[in-house]
Amino acid sequence: MSESITRQSTSRARSRANGSAMAVEEKGHLELRLWLRLIGCSSKMENVLSQRLRKEFKTSMARFDVLAQLERFPDGLTMSDLSRRLIVSNGAITGMVDKLMQGGLVVRAYDPADRRSVIVRLTRKGRESFLRMARRHEEWVVSILGELTAEAQSELLQNLTLLHRNLDLHVKS
Repeated sequence: MSESITRQSTSRARSRANGSAMAVEEKGHLELRLWLRLIGCSSKMENVLSQRLRKEFKTSMARFDVLAQLERFPDGLTMSDLSRRLIVSNGAITGMVDKLMQGGLVVRAYDPADRRSVIVRLTRKGRESFLRMARRHEEWVVSILGELTAEAQSELLQNLTLLHRNLDLHVKS
């Protein structure tokens, strides 16, 4: 009896390791497992990149994201625009911009068209700092994803592009 249980366990483990479609069907809800795997991979990637940004540049991913948005808009963005683009509260943006200002990476100025609005821009130091961080960030991403074959990367990109298009259809409905 014990031998039978061991054989069944070994067989199930081998099926899982081989990515057997039958093992997936037995468990059911492949879509839910796929969704959880996507979230898990995204979370792990973000954690690795966040740790590296903190270790090498003494900054957070959130501040990196603010700098990235400002790099894309050389004339600057209003605090509200930054908040909307990064999907965070106005209070959170204020705190991040305050820290970036203390480091000399950004400046604030009143919007000449609307004195109630404040525009945030990168300083020269901020742009140079961001570009250094962005180069390292790219190297890290290439290093991590480069462990997949070119064929696997291409296939993954095609599948994720298809998923993205399908999600766009769900958002519209």
